[in-house]
Amino acid sequence: EYRGLVKHTGGCHCGAVRFEVWASADLHVFNCNCSICTKKQNRHFIVPASRFKLLKGADNLTTYTFNTHRARHTFCKTCGVQSFYTPRSNPDGYGIAPHCLDDGTVQTIITEDINGKEWEKAVREHKTIRDMSKP
Repeated sequence: EYRGLVKHTGGCHCGAVRFEVWASADLHVFNCNCSICTKKQNRHFIVPASRFKLLKGADNLTTYTFNTHRARHTFCKTCGVQSFYTPRSNPDGYGIAPHCLDDGTVQTIITEDINGKEWEKAVREHKTIRDMSKP
């Protein structure tokens, strides 16, 4: 258990992929306008890898990368849903899709727009994003 955090569970649409993640009940979600996030409507919050556990479905995940290949966009081979991924900004953590969490553990969601069209500048100028995957 992690002090001050709650255990959220979630997964893909078909249920082949399931995970748990320890995070605040009040989520800080990024709404990125980069090319892939725009196409997928990818909104996510970031956690350290130590607070994420894949419960099932490792064999049902596939990965898409592009450009720098640092971000690893994992999704279910069966239903196509990306419930989590490895973000370029935090390759030592996970970006979790709040809409893939099971009901009952999220109190509030605060959404912050980030200019992924100018990714390097946006991440360089952001005061906390690179530290979000640190325990």
